Amino acid sequence: MRFGSYEVTLQTLRAIRFVWLIALVAAAAVTCIPKLAAGQMPDRGTYVFADVNVVPMDSERVIRGVDVVVDAGRIVAVGSGLSTAFPAGATVIDGTGKYLMPGLGEMHGHLPTAVSDAEDSLFLYLAGGATTVRGMQGHPSQLQIRERVRSGELLGPRMWLAAPSLSGNSAPDAPTAERLVREAKAVGYDLLKVHEGLSAEAYAAIVATATELELPWGGHVSQFVGVRGALGAGQTTIDHLDDYVEAMQPAGSSAINAEGRERRRLMAMNADPATIPELARATRDAGVAVVPTQMLWETFGGSRDPDVLLARPENRYMPKATIDNWYQRIRTIYRSADREASARESELRQALLKTMYDSGVVVLMGTDAPQVFSVPGFSLHRELPLMVESGMTPYEVLRTGTVNVARHLGIEDRAGTVAVGIYADLLLLEDNPLEDITAVANNAGVMIDGRRITPDVIADRLEAIAEKYDQE
Repeated sequence: MRFGSYEVTLQTLRAIRFVWLIALVAAAAVTCIPKLAAGQMPDRGTYVFADVNVVPMDSERVIRGVDVVVDAGRIVAVGSGLSTAFPAGATVIDGTGKYLMPGLGEMHGHLPTAVSDAEDSLFLYLAGGATTVRGMQGHPSQLQIRERVRSGELLGPRMWLAAPSLSGNSAPDAPTAERLVREAKAVGYDLLKVHEGLSAEAYAAIVATATELELPWGGHVSQFVGVRGALGAGQTTIDHLDDYVEAMQPAGSSAINAEGRERRRLMAMNADPATIPELARATRDAGVAVVPTQMLWETFGGSRDPDVLLARPENRYMPKATIDNWYQRIRTIYRSADREASARESELRQALLKTMYDSGVVVLMGTDAPQVFSVPGFSLHRELPLMVESGMTPYEVLRTGTVNVARHLGIEDRAGTVAVGIYADLLLLEDNPLEDITAVANNAGVMIDGRRITPDVIADRLEAIAEKYDQE
């Protein structure tokens, strides 16, 4: 059976027991959904996004004025106009003039380490549009949190969990590194997080054992391995574009033996941008994906005024002590930063990002939330425009958080696009994100695993979170 240019099998429709109507009922309006208080779960029922503009992300296009039917957590039908008959009892969501796109991935996020603290943090990710989070600072309690989300007991994004960080401290030698990798696999973590300080021997043990166990590893680049060593080993992801500016140093660079902020300043000033195309090709050829976290690194590099950061409205959703700590930390960096070096480092990173994308490197969206002034979910709204400033188009940027994420996680047949059979992890936007990337910040509701979170619910929960921290 075909609806416009879409095909839906009759067996699929019968399987979910659709009761077909002859035509749309003009009086069909958005079914009222009870307000969702903390601890409550929205219904995982049958929904219809009616007369909505779809941004499918399978190509750079908008499919206008179609109906998208969701049941049991999946998209089950997409049809044009009055050709689609709605199933009886479905919740009809008026999509007129709005845009429906896949939810976004946060591929370098951090999750709570206490089950009691999880609820608000997970909701923030969803409210900001992150329906998938790759947690990059593992803790045993996160395994329990993930299971509660999967079972429908707790509302949250889909989670891929890294084991506790492997660093020079936690894995000081090869035998310890191998043991920790095997333990991570046995416990059920999805990947390994590698950090600075790993010796070449410990890193080699991680690579060998992770390869044997088919366990991905990613994160930082150890100074004892370097970018080229990580590329040669096939590190799954290099996050923060870590160590790439170091890899741009010419022979005899004065930055090599420097330390601290002086090292960072000299690295930026001495870097040779002519090396960027070759580094991009090497990354592509190695099959290594990158998670840039551009905004965070500009903040750490002293490019962002702390008073401007302090004025961000989403700071209300974090504890006051956390915000104050962030402010004091960045103010210290900002006051001591060399403005010329900070600007040059940002330019190098932006040029590297654009060249990598154009060269075919798999770029994955990530912000390192919650880090300094990176509030979960909302930090995506800060990262997206900055990626566009690198020269990428809005569509290219959105691919890094949708199609690319699904492919990287091996779930392309279930996620990353708006199509029949795909997870109902969706953002309903007021405006077209392909024309203006900031449209992602103006959502008209979020759906995760077929559970609809309305704008009113989002506003109420966010206000409740803010009020809780206002009382501290």
